[in-house]
Amino acid sequence: MFLLLFVVAFALTVNSHSYHRNKYITSANFFSGTIYSWKSDVVGYFKLKERNNALAEENRRLRSLLAEARDTVPFIALDSTVFPGPYQYYPAKVINNSYSKTKNYLTLRKRIGDPIEADMGVISSKGIVGIVNKVSNKYASVQSILNTNSKINAKLKNSFHFGTLVWDTQEPNEAKLIDIPRQAPVVVGDTIVTDGKSTIFPRGILIGTIKDFNLSNNQDYYDVTVQLFNDMTNLHHVYIIENVEKEAIQEIEDVEVKAPLQNRPTESIEETNQENDAE
Repeated sequence: MFLLLFVVAFALTVNSHSYHRNKYITSANFFSGTIYSWKSDVVGYFKLKERNNALAEENRRLRSLLAEARDTVPFIALDSTVFPGPYQYYPAKVINNSYSKTKNYLTLRKRIGDPIEADMGVISSKGIVGIVNKVSNKYASVQSILNTNSKINAKLKNSFHFGTLVWDTQEPNEAKLIDIPRQAPVVVGDTIVTDGKSTIFPRGILIGTIKDFNLSNNQDYYDVTVQLFNDMTNLHHVYIIENVEKEAIQEIEDVEVKAPLQNRPTESIEETNQENDAE
């Protein structure tokens, strides 16, 4: 009875006095806000996976839109040395990663239905990771850049001098850039990026910075030590790159390589044979 009368008296006091009513509302908002905040933190923690997937999907869409925007720039303003061809990006999650062997690989969980194939490039938000090696329905195996079989075209960001990125098995966060000619303006701290000469990586994907360099044994080329932007021991979300024009590029390159003489006029070949006979 006391509790009932106390509640009634409290309600009458609050309703009849503006000061008490304001204090009650402020206190109620404080306690309810605190409870809702705790609830949001708890629910948010269990939804981190869902939110990470959503962010990965959003980044994939933005990368695809960026590639499309580059491809639709008016031709008069298009610099083919800067703008890559059309690329599609597909998010994936790293579920296994080796970095202490001579031939290291990653295992990715990809989305079912994404057109992932071997020889597609893999990057993270910080730079290159590797190249797809094998694919199943849900998973993909990736040859890491920390692999002695890995050879990736790379260049100095501030010049057109390019070489090959390899790994010497020494440090998991360092790689070697070889075959850079001694005429190149190599400076410690300069950025190394992909050169876009293959159909795997677009031009300008970040790789790392020059940590050290010296002339090779033949004194004609630099051996450059590259500090990778990626922490290859701590990878979570990555993107797989599809070059939608890859087959068309390879088709024309195969024609040029396999049949250089088939396109020569017959009379030219006959004239060459006659000259050889005369000699």
